[in-house]
Amino acid sequence: PVWLAQDGIDPSLFFDEGHVYLTNSGMSGDPQQKSLGIIQSEIDVASGKLLTRPRPLWYGTGGSYPEGPHLYRIGEYYYLMIAEGGTEYGHTETIARSRSPWGPWESCPQTPILTHRSSTEPIQGTGHADLVEAHDGSWWLVCLGFRPVFPQAHYLGRETFLSPVTWDAQGWPHVGLEGRIKLEMESPHLAAVTWPAAPVRDDFDEPGLALKWNFLGIPAPGDWSLQRRAGALCLQGKPARLDDGLGVAFVGCRQEHFNCEVSTSVDFSPTVEGEEAGLTAWMDPRHHYEVFITLMNGKRMVCVRRRIGSLVATLAQEELASGPVTLLVHANRLLYTFGCRVGSGAERILATGETRYLSSEVAGGFTGVYFGLYASGNGSESSAPACFDWFDYCNNEQPGILTVESTLAQLLNEKGSRDILVKHVPALATYSQPGWMGNMSLLDLFAMSPDEFQPAKLFEIDSELRRAGLPLRAA
Repeated sequence: PVWLAQDGIDPSLFFDEGHVYLTNSGMSGDPQQKSLGIIQSEIDVASGKLLTRPRPLWYGTGGSYPEGPHLYRIGEYYYLMIAEGGTEYGHTETIARSRSPWGPWESCPQTPILTHRSSTEPIQGTGHADLVEAHDGSWWLVCLGFRPVFPQAHYLGRETFLSPVTWDAQGWPHVGLEGRIKLEMESPHLAAVTWPAAPVRDDFDEPGLALKWNFLGIPAPGDWSLQRRAGALCLQGKPARLDDGLGVAFVGCRQEHFNCEVSTSVDFSPTVEGEEAGLTAWMDPRHHYEVFITLMNGKRMVCVRRRIGSLVATLAQEELASGPVTLLVHANRLLYTFGCRVGSGAERILATGETRYLSSEVAGGFTGVYFGLYASGNGSESSAPACFDWFDYCNNEQPGILTVESTLAQLLNEKGSRDILVKHVPALATYSQPGWMGNMSLLDLFAMSPDEFQPAKLFEIDSELRRAGLPLRAA
């Protein structure tokens, strides 16, 4: 790496007529700079040496946390685009221009050019954007944002979104539809590109881990191995616990969809009390749920535990026979459902946990939930490794069929789905005209009436609806 002698975050390089400018958010060291802002210097890109002292460039339009700068030369102007408001619900993108890369800067009269603040859009927190001109001359903006669920909470982390951009006669960019972007938008037509679908299963047969897998920090050499057992990922539990975060033997991938299912086959035979290995839905060391195998009072057990801040509870514990065990997590917008399966036996549902308690609104941060394979000696080195034979990630987003995401009216109007509902909730047999509730999804009705729709019952209804594959008909 080339180290740069300029403090701050969000560095961006701009190349212009033999000059290279380093622009970022930070403090320049200039005594006249009293608050965080955008700073800039000219550098030697080969060595990283500063050719000019960092100096304040722009403080934005008054929003908090001016950051994520990008400098462009478009036509006769230099444009400086930045994020303001923080990576939260008040996030915005603003832009200014100048005849010089050093300013002074003229702010866009339509600023912010992108924001979803104070809106009910399904995408929120848009900002930290970049402009791109395609090969056909069309302009595009990429940005980050997140998709909250109701009640307002987001736990998938920040995602990347794309929007078309047009330029007006005065030379200012216009993003999407009046500064907002949709999940689907009309745009210039580029050649279609088909990306190969991600495989559902990782058999751990390759010499290295796939790119989707991440560690917590830098793992010790003995924490994990793909060679210890052919076709398996083996984790060696260390003294570090999941509650410690860094140091625990952990390999995880991001949760990418609200409706999904993950499962793994693990061979783990602990011989010391307290050793554990399993599958976790992980936000951070203080907010995580897991289904795991452990030794308890001399018996091999499968357990489900939830940690929410300072509150910890073991919700289920059942004795296990010897041999490999399949651990499962089913996810929808509101719930994680944890289960296990031994051999070719039926799946046993063990416990559930609400998604919102792993959200940024509760835990803080913005990286989102991971599904992690882990092992821990809980204070000492584990006596045995945990070997994961495979891992499945299945995207269950199926917008064309009836599920618990469908409205009550849609479910009751189709005989097959109505029969499934009435079988589990007989009281719905009398709902010929469900009124205002008819426009609510079954999942949201569960959130409002948890006593009527128990989590296990909701899971059974969703499973039966998905197996039925009944088409969602237009109203």
